Amino acid sequence: MGHVSKRLYSSASKLAVSTSQLKQFPPKEAILRPDSSKPNFFDPESWATLQPPPTSALTAFAHRIGLANVLSSADVVRRACTHKSFVNLHAKYYPSSPAPPTNANLAMVGNALMGLFASEHLHAAYPHLPTRVLKAAVSAHVGPLTCASVAQEMGAVPLLRWHRQPTTPMSPALLHSDALASIPRAIAALVYQEISLHSARKFVQSFFLSRQVDLRSMIKFRDPKRALIETVEKFGHERPKSRLLKETGRYSNSPVFVVGIFSGQDKLGEGFGSSLKMAEYRAAEDSLHRLYLTRTPDHLLQVPSSTFPSKQGGIYKPGSEAPYTPGVLGEAEILYASSGRSNIVAPKRPTLEEVEARREGLDV
Repeated sequence: MGHVSKRLYSSASKLAVSTSQLKQFPPKEAILRPDSSKPNFFDPESWATLQPPPTSALTAFAHRIGLANVLSSADVVRRACTHKSFVNLHAKYYPSSPAPPTNANLAMVGNALMGLFASEHLHAAYPHLPTRVLKAAVSAHVGPLTCASVAQEMGAVPLLRWHRQPTTPMSPALLHSDALASIPRAIAALVYQEISLHSARKFVQSFFLSRQVDLRSMIKFRDPKRALIETVEKFGHERPKSRLLKETGRYSNSPVFVVGIFSGQDKLGEGFGSSLKMAEYRAAEDSLHRLYLTRTPDHLLQVPSSTFPSKQGGIYKPGSEAPYTPGVLGEAEILYASSGRSNIVAPKRPTLEEVEARREGLDV
């Protein structure tokens, strides 16, 4: 086997190209004729990218993700796995052939649906979550990197048809992960189009919203003690006070202090550290995390899109609506939630000593 044939077989195996379904292999463009005076420029990777995936791989993909009733034909799966950037490559090599259907419109609709499902689910599950943290959590659940990771788990990498594009003044560079992320979005739109909104939400819940995301790391505080004081005042409770709960090794090289923060008789949070200041800082941070990460029980969780009819069809078709009880709106904003990286200059606020002095009627 020659060098060109080895590269052809290698490229074809990476992109799920079945050589048994090709009319001729190697293709005539790859064969160098000895009587030809023109140089032969042949790119095996471009040739393999232009070849459609075999029907067996498309059918197996639909059954593997459990959507054989939605992705009923190989053409539908092929369209869902074809990025819009593939049209430019196809037109370059086959200018007289019609452009293949792409998933551009499906990915746009699917992206909107996934953002809707993730936003309402997170807002109902964590009613006190700050707005900026809510946006970050939505991106963590249904963002481009997550969609690309889910597509890899589905086994859609060999089926993807796309073409890398450099950075232009009008658009950034197109990466492989960006093109791969369009496949789950297109599938979500197909589920909504072929069945119902209820089934599309169930698909997003199964593949995306069921994943565990660390929300604690997304909430950062520049001054958690002061944020806790103002938050407690906003809820109308007693001013929080710090109390030393436990300590060990105060006069050693590695002391440990455990501090709890209380509002009246209620314990808000607890933290430890090698100094009292560090333990108090962590206790205030833990108190805020306990508040803003309060989760609604699963049996009480309801989302607005659940009111649409669950039968087959679009949202505009008549049908019986499910009962819906809206949740309580939480205090979703933190005055001191930024860690100083947002480049937003906050207005200068009075210090705690100035606030106490004003309450006592003293001049500052």
